[in-house]
Amino acid sequence: MPQSLTKVYVHLVFSTKYRQRLIDDAIAPRLFEYMGGICDEMECHPVRVGGYYDHAHVLCVLSKKTALMKLLEEVKGHSSKWIKFQGEQYHNFYWQDGYGAFSVNPTQVEVVDRYIKNQKQHHQKKDYQTEFRAFLHKYRVEYDERYVWD
Repeated sequence: MPQSLTKVYVHLVFSTKYRQRLIDDAIAPRLFEYMGGICDEMECHPVRVGGYYDHAHVLCVLSKKTALMKLLEEVKGHSSKWIKFQGEQYHNFYWQDGYGAFSVNPTQVEVVDRYIKNQKQHHQKKDYQTEFRAFLHKYRVEYDERYVWD
């Protein structure tokens, strides 16, 4: 085949360091828009970026030119630097070291999109750690609880 054709949807999930509730309502829309812009610059077109007070979700199409680790490095690194300049209350903002990355079937993109869009309602019933464990179980990811949280 003379050309490379891909369409790989990924759902990225990561929390703030120690799951601190630092993503307040004042900064969340701008932070998530900024993160989506980083994805766009890397040709990893965002479908939805959102989250809750202590974590973020990114649903995007992974570019055939971009390694998953590089995408996460850029999104987390640049957004962490950006938010620190948005006010004194964000000077100690950090993302956790790790992340979750899960493939999404194209037929399920709308479901994941709605899920990210409705994070506030979702987290009235379930905290981040419970949510993340559910993803790990759903995707049958083996993990050691001692090394999941920081």
